[in-house]
Amino acid sequence: MEDRIEVIPKTMEKFFGCSGRMVKPSPETVKSVVTKIRKGKLVTLNQLREKLAKDFSVETACPASTTKALQVLSKEDKPICYWRVIKQKGELISKFPNGVKSHALLLEKEAFDIDLSKKNPVVVGYEAKLSKIT
Repeated sequence: MEDRIEVIPKTMEKFFGCSGRMVKPSPETVKSVVTKIRKGKLVTLNQLREKLAKDFSVETACPASTTKALQVLSKEDKPICYWRVIKQKGELISKFPNGVKSHALLLEKEAFDIDLSKKNPVVVGYEAKLSKIT
């Protein structure tokens, strides 16, 4: 798969919150960013998308394509640290292999505390663990 730049359809401008162009990133492009997330740190999907958009000089990165790229990376023989990516409010990502339970286990192995009592499990104190991606 290759990176693709597309015009945001008029019907999707409200969803994306902007008009213009978006990147649909390839797994390799997403990998190049995610591998920079250090152990003990996290990045939100929005941070990842903002970084990709900046790198491609477009308004946004497609959330579905970005998540799909992470799913592809999670299934590699030597998966990269895809589990260090979380949703905006610290929520775990159900689309990762074996759902949020597996996502939680991988994060717990890196000493993150997970609150599983909520409908959507979250990383406790995730804000303090967010990394800036450059």
